[in-house]
Amino acid sequence: MDDEFMDFMQRAIDLSERSMEEGGGPFGAVVVKDGEIVAEGTNRVTVDNDPTAHAEIQAIREACDRLGTFDLGGCEIYASCEPCPMCLGAIYWSRIRRVYYANTREDAAAIRFSDEDIYDEFSRPPSERSIVSLVRIPSDRARDVFDRWIRKRDRIPY
Repeated sequence: MDDEFMDFMQRAIDLSERSMEEGGGPFGAVVVKDGEIVAEGTNRVTVDNDPTAHAEIQAIREACDRLGTFDLGGCEIYASCEPCPMCLGAIYWSRIRRVYYANTREDAAAIRFSDEDIYDEFSRPPSERSIVSLVRIPSDRARDVFDRWIRKRDRIPY
């Protein structure tokens, strides 16, 4: 593997170590565009009391802010661990097309960071999931908002 790839991965790993030392989880990530790091993130879940403050999410937010866009299609992300379902979803939404990672989700599970219950939940029909409040409440007003959105001439599609 190219030295540049290894440098980016090493930075993600350095961030994971720093995160752990500062009271966060042992995860780090960097977003790279055109061979340059444009954003970094560490796991701040316990530091910020924010369950969404994973390293990849933090790095994506910072990259979007710095680049002034929600579309990171020209970027790659390097993560110290295989992204969890939430982070993978954010990676898809941001249009990042390549993910490099060091530790696997099995490695994370071995240190008590397991996402298997979430993966299992996704494979079940909604009626069999543990979040029982996933109940549709149809609304004409909610439908109207969607109808107005699709007709809105100045909408920004994403």
